[in-house]
Amino acid sequence: MTNVDHWVNGAAFTGESSRTSPVYNPALGTVSRDVRLATTGDVDTAVQAAKVAFPDWSGASWSRRQGVLFTFRELLNARKEEVAAILTSEHGKVTSDALGEVARGLEVVEFACAMPHLAKGEYSENVSTGVDVYSTRQALGVVGIISPFNFPAMVPLWFFPIAIAAGNTVVLKPSEKDPSAAIWMAELFKEAGLPDGVFNVVHGDKEAVDALLQHPDVASISFVGSTPIAKYIYETASAAGKRVQALGGAKNHMLVLPDADLELVADSAINAGFGSAGERCMAISVVVAVEPVADDLIEKIASRMANLTVGDGTRGCDMGPLITREHRDRVAGYIDVATADGATVVVDGRGIAVNGEADGFWLGPTLLDKVATDSKVYTDEIFGPVLSIVRVASFDEGLALINGSPYGNGTAIFTNDGGAARRFQREVQVGMIGINVPIPVPVGYYSFGGWKDSLFGDAKAYGPDAIHFFTRQKAITSRWLDPSHGGINLGFPQHD
Repeated sequence: MTNVDHWVNGAAFTGESSRTSPVYNPALGTVSRDVRLATTGDVDTAVQAAKVAFPDWSGASWSRRQGVLFTFRELLNARKEEVAAILTSEHGKVTSDALGEVARGLEVVEFACAMPHLAKGEYSENVSTGVDVYSTRQALGVVGIISPFNFPAMVPLWFFPIAIAAGNTVVLKPSEKDPSAAIWMAELFKEAGLPDGVFNVVHGDKEAVDALLQHPDVASISFVGSTPIAKYIYETASAAGKRVQALGGAKNHMLVLPDADLELVADSAINAGFGSAGERCMAISVVVAVEPVADDLIEKIASRMANLTVGDGTRGCDMGPLITREHRDRVAGYIDVATADGATVVVDGRGIAVNGEADGFWLGPTLLDKVATDSKVYTDEIFGPVLSIVRVASFDEGLALINGSPYGNGTAIFTNDGGAARRFQREVQVGMIGINVPIPVPVGYYSFGGWKDSLFGDAKAYGPDAIHFFTRQKAITSRWLDPSHGGINLGFPQHD
């Protein structure tokens, strides 16, 4: 069994800590390797490497930085099957889902390749006689990124390509549950020509997180995870004077109107509720059915669930295991809660036959009907393959239910009524909305993030928000009394 090392200053780094944490193959239920857990000193070593690398990297020409990003994009695209296999082995998601994760991360890399255009400033000539005003955007310095277990490749790719393209240097703290994808990407970036120290990876638990949050040389923190931790990250890092974007949890609803295409709705509920075993912050966990559609819809969903295969992600199954045994047991416990609170268990995922080893962390797709809105099944972010049906009498009741949630990450409406859809998108208090689209994750050139307790801080992830988050603007007012000349050069102008 091998240890997963840190990556500091362009090479593997063991650090000073003797503490490790097991990394499981969730489909086997066995430990595949151990990951080193960084001390505060190890984090400082990574930050100092990034700090030393910052002046040269931020001072490099746009074309040089852009060239490295282009090469990284080509390498990542050509070798995406390698990292997808890592994701399946450590997270458990099926291969097709792992490849989809990488593809969505590639969108952000491609967006970052346009940084010379995206970070352009403004120019106003002769605002006063002989006076011009213009603006520039410059990198922050060392930026910290803390990413979750459910998307070990995509979520880091939401942040570090844009941060690096803008001239920053990075210290990434991935989840200790599935850390190897981060190291693989660090090695790939080095192969693409990224200078040592620009991208560093430290593994760890709360000690490493707190060290990043409080380090005086870290300028900003980007985080994705549960709402309580996001709130802690935001409060701690902002109190230390840092910029913070902290994306929290979710309880995403799908509002189904009586005129909706129920075949499309059933397919969408399956895809959005059970993909990646429900371990997505954009998973649909509540279907809000406007009567009289609930009975018909439940029948269609349940019939599709009967055809789903659960098992090892390498065997062509539809859904894999959950990330750990503890998480599987916690999610399964909500089925008992639902029964105690009066819900109907339409499909019970416990004890399901699987195409995999018996010791894997299995829980099959589960469907609950008539879930009470004061039940923990409704109020908690379960983060597993449990889909709840809540019945309402009208559009207005469904809209009020969604707006009453403390979360505001993603939501969807299924209808053929354009007026209802338009009203929904205007009045719903949620940051990302799908109209007949179940998982409304924006493309890479828009920004990702919710409202209310789903986002702490002003800046969303990737897209235009990221350009502003990872740079600072300077406004320059300029007057030149005498023109200067650069001499004669008949060669075609070039940049370097």
